[in-house]
Amino acid sequence: MLSRVAENLYWMARYLERTEDMARLINATTLLLLDLPQGAQFGWDILLQVTGDAKLYTEHYGVPEEGRIMRFLIADERHPNSLMAAIHQARENCRTFRDVLPADFWERLNVLFLFVRENAGSSSDSRHGRYAFLNEVIARRHALVGLLIGSMSQDNVYQFIKLGRNMERADMTTRIVDVTSAVILPQDQGLQNATGSSLWLGVLRALSAFEMYRRHVSVQVRSNQVVDYLLKDSKFPRSMKCCLGEMEVALAHLPNAGIPAEAVRRARRRLDTLKLADLRPDLLHEYLDQAQKDLAVVHRTIEGVYFARDDARFDAASNGLHLSAVQA
Repeated sequence: MLSRVAENLYWMARYLERTEDMARLINATTLLLLDLPQGAQFGWDILLQVTGDAKLYTEHYGVPEEGRIMRFLIADERHPNSLMAAIHQARENCRTFRDVLPADFWERLNVLFLFVRENAGSSSDSRHGRYAFLNEVIARRHALVGLLIGSMSQDNVYQFIKLGRNMERADMTTRIVDVTSAVILPQDQGLQNATGSSLWLGVLRALSAFEMYRRHVSVQVRSNQVVDYLLKDSKFPRSMKCCLGEMEVALAHLPNAGIPAEAVRRARRRLDTLKLADLRPDLLHEYLDQAQKDLAVVHRTIEGVYFARDDARFDAASNGLHLSAVQA
């Protein structure tokens, strides 16, 4: 397979996953704000901090405000991480190699792009309308993934798609957990307990994890247990550990996977050593920052081994890198 085709497959999968994950992040934040009691402190600008786009937002919009932030995150194509920009890039990447994918996939992806383009601009008019629009985006993106799983041979083409999907998914799961841990709860202990349970319940629902959490962990929603489940459960498909495992499996099917596979194993070992009992929010935030850096290193090793056109672009020993916002 040509490196350019492999790179386009990987990035198409990342952009598609980013489309869904941005929808999930916004809906999770909406649920958090709806459930906050008096005395809790949280603002929409935390979304800009979590996605790392506060500077770009300020350049174009100035003061953080809900409607402007929603336009920036959903409809503004000047913002490379916006939902509209992500689905546009996924479509452009797919267009160049339609012959290696099922014919129905391109048609459905194009329909999703047209749906987002038609509705993204008006999605910030009301929270209810926005929530419904984003849920529809998530549902349509699920249909695309189901089409690939049900109709593709699990060859190298499929493995690069799997790599991109799980890379992006792991990163966004850490960000959704991070945005929840940023809430400053009321001083009253009773309100703290009730509010904390409500907030983490919203996160579980936003990640479609509530039923599986109740089945495998507890009927009680406790913050440390939820964080442990979303980061360290090996079987739930949106947990960071499961995503890393899926990436390791994908790499096992690809040639020359030694360096990327070792980067994945390092990230998993660091995750396994994390002790979540009584973990303070500031320490959790530090860990999640490190987890995102670990994922960035994995990304750069994949890029260096499979996509780089010259050795200068690759440094397998790099540390402290951030996940690329856009395709190189």
